[in-house]
Amino acid sequence: MNDPLNKFQNCPVAIITGGTGGIGEACCKSLAEEGFIVGINYRKDEAKAQEILSEIDNKGFLIPADITDIDQIEGMLSIIKQTTGRVDVLVNNAGYSLNKMMIAMTIDDFDHQRAVMRGAWFLTKRILRLFMLRQPSGRIINISSVTAHTGNAGQIPYTMEKASIDAMTKSLAREVAGRNILVNSVAPGFIDTKMTCDLPDSVKQKIIETIPLGRIGNPSEVSEVVAFLATKGSYIHGSIVHVNGGIYGG
Repeated sequence: MNDPLNKFQNCPVAIITGGTGGIGEACCKSLAEEGFIVGINYRKDEAKAQEILSEIDNKGFLIPADITDIDQIEGMLSIIKQTTGRVDVLVNNAGYSLNKMMIAMTIDDFDHQRAVMRGAWFLTKRILRLFMLRQPSGRIINISSVTAHTGNAGQIPYTMEKASIDAMTKSLAREVAGRNILVNSVAPGFIDTKMTCDLPDSVKQKIIETIPLGRIGNPSEVSEVVAFLATKGSYIHGSIVHVNGGIYGG
């Protein structure tokens, strides 16, 4: 393994998967503000990743990889080892939303959605073994969804994936208890990202009518919670923190 770059030595490191999405970008910026060197994972939008890196004053590095591909995850780990040699925070944010009613779904549709969960599980396992358990310290923050708890028509594999993320959070928290590693989930509600921007206005209005606060949330309102769990919250472990404007109380 190469020595970490001098400019990254003695700095805490946060890895954010799906770092170019709305919530992922906000997490990159919030954690950079907290003093972390940020590993920005992206699947294909290198230009956006470079833009985010510039906006955080190059206090980070890029990690191209599709987390549904195990070989590419191993490539991610090689980049991390060669660049920083440590991971203090892992944010499992990368996601994929399949919108189809059950009777219209194919096996390939289902398997592609579930591969995202497999990738989060494998990356977490490897980050633990290579870095956090050796340090020993770390924080793992999984990005879930309110729909894992409420359900949502047309999103059965997605809601299953997010429910699995929360189940992994609870079980892993018990496995690493006492190793100075905290594991939690953040479950956003309806947030102003590309997914919600693409919805027709009539659909968005119906969603807003179900939210007690009367509006869709901002990505920064999710990343604020992620940053808190990454830096404080030392007695929060195995929890699911809901950020949804009151649509679901947990």
